[in-house]
Amino acid sequence: MSNTTTNTVKRALIVIDVQNEYFTGNMLIEYPDPKVSLHNIARAMDAAKAAGIPVLVVQHSASESAPIFARGSKSWELHDVVASRHADHHIEKNMASVFTGTDAAAWLQKNEINTLSIVGYMTHNCNASTIYEAAHNGYQVETLSDATGSLPYANAAGYVSAEEIHRAYSVVFHSNFAAVASTESWLAAVRDGVALPVSNVFESHLAGRQRKAV
Repeated sequence: MSNTTTNTVKRALIVIDVQNEYFTGNMLIEYPDPKVSLHNIARAMDAAKAAGIPVLVVQHSASESAPIFARGSKSWELHDVVASRHADHHIEKNMASVFTGTDAAAWLQKNEINTLSIVGYMTHNCNASTIYEAAHNGYQVETLSDATGSLPYANAAGYVSAEEIHRAYSVVFHSNFAAVASTESWLAAVRDGVALPVSNVFESHLAGRQRKAV
């Protein structure tokens, strides 16, 4: 990763898979309200451009015959909220993490980035994979909880709602891997040139035990 000193916050905004698939396709984002998350993604992209923060737009691709993200289909295309805005770099991926099979790592290093700000979809899948890999590789990571989102799952292991998935992953991220904040808080941190605070596993566990005891 970057050789930039840890005292200096050098952000990149990572806009993950904001594609029509999640709004008019077969994978509809449910929580938070997708209108809200789209609005906040737009705010983050506009703020990044104004602040000189590099923007990396990521687009997931599957085979042309796939039921979701079929390359070249309308559902595969970037949502206009992202397509109509400035991006410094664009990558396609076919795995969950933005690092796998792409030049994302090289681009981040070239731009001397030490802090990744994550927006887009889905909280529990591509965002999570990217957050974990970035954290393990020494990056500071931020994720904007109201500029991301989830959808419900059901399988042999059970059922979870979109809200439950989004909330649980957000709590886990903030316990160790990424600072979880609102878009408003992130905008303030960008203006002030400071990092967003993050908790740790032990403090999160103690707070959870105290909450349970009440």
